[in-house]
Amino acid sequence: MSLSILRPGLLTTVQDLGRFGYQQDGIIVSGTMDARALRVANLLVGNAENAAGVEITLLGPKIRFEADLLIALTGAHLSPTLDGRPVGQHRPVWVAAGTELAFGAPVAGSRAYLAVAGGVAVAPVLGSRSTYLRAGFGGLHGRALRSGDVIPCGAPTPVGRKLIAALATTAASQSWAQAAWTPGPALRPTPQPNPTIRAVAGPEYGEFMPETQCAFWTQPFTVTPEADRMGYRLQGLGLVRQTKGEMLSSAVTFGTVQVPAGGQPIVLMADHQTTGGYPRIAQVISADFSALAQVRLGQQLWFQEVSLYEAQALYLAQERALRALRRGIATVFGS
Repeated sequence: MSLSILRPGLLTTVQDLGRFGYQQDGIIVSGTMDARALRVANLLVGNAENAAGVEITLLGPKIRFEADLLIALTGAHLSPTLDGRPVGQHRPVWVAAGTELAFGAPVAGSRAYLAVAGGVAVAPVLGSRSTYLRAGFGGLHGRALRSGDVIPCGAPTPVGRKLIAALATTAASQSWAQAAWTPGPALRPTPQPNPTIRAVAGPEYGEFMPETQCAFWTQPFTVTPEADRMGYRLQGLGLVRQTKGEMLSSAVTFGTVQVPAGGQPIVLMADHQTTGGYPRIAQVISADFSALAQVRLGQQLWFQEVSLYEAQALYLAQERALRALRRGIATVFGS
């Protein structure tokens, strides 16, 4: 079973939830930009949540399915179609061999995810199938997908096979059929164009001038063209430190907001480095990583301060919603 890339799109890569356990050696976690979207897509096709899928950025690819498969699309709304007909997102979809997936105008968000029952079965590197573009490893040959690439897929799980059987019988003479049900609204949010991103104060927050601290939470920041999977460079009112001394490199993670000497912040994303030497004014909360990952170049975002307690409560609520989806699918389609 495989997928054929007919047209690659702007930036299309194989990603899973990341490469853990090697940061002490300078090897980054990497992985999907919108982990919640990939996890939901995998659950919808009966996969483990960490199965590899395809991350699609803004201008989508054209893909032909070379066997009967079960798929799911989540994340950004990039006007997906199957054989020229619009297809729903956030639901299982059975596709017959030869069916072609394409994308049109981006409607909301910037990154969509394609999961296939059985997962994308490229060879793992250090326990992960994620593509790390800067180092050139993982995924398919360590690079973005190109026209002519053939992507292998694994065998569906028992849950995936039951979903396939249920949908294939409804297809009749059509080349694809989609489920009528979707997860609840919490697991299929519509990406907002200028979102408010919640964060907690960072370790060096107290080193910034009081007026800078206030400005950070009350002014918008624009995502500049100097933004990629490593980090978003933001443009706004310059942030000023009270102290000017250098600091030792310290641990950073997805969502860490650093402030270089020029005063314009950088919020770190999936391909962030393992340590950084800039002061950390804030840390985006885990529950808002998905919203952050869907912001487009040129859009604005606002930061909203929350407490650590609120951040933990929001994270747990998200995990409960994912657990409920996992249990619900297993209950209906499990063995």
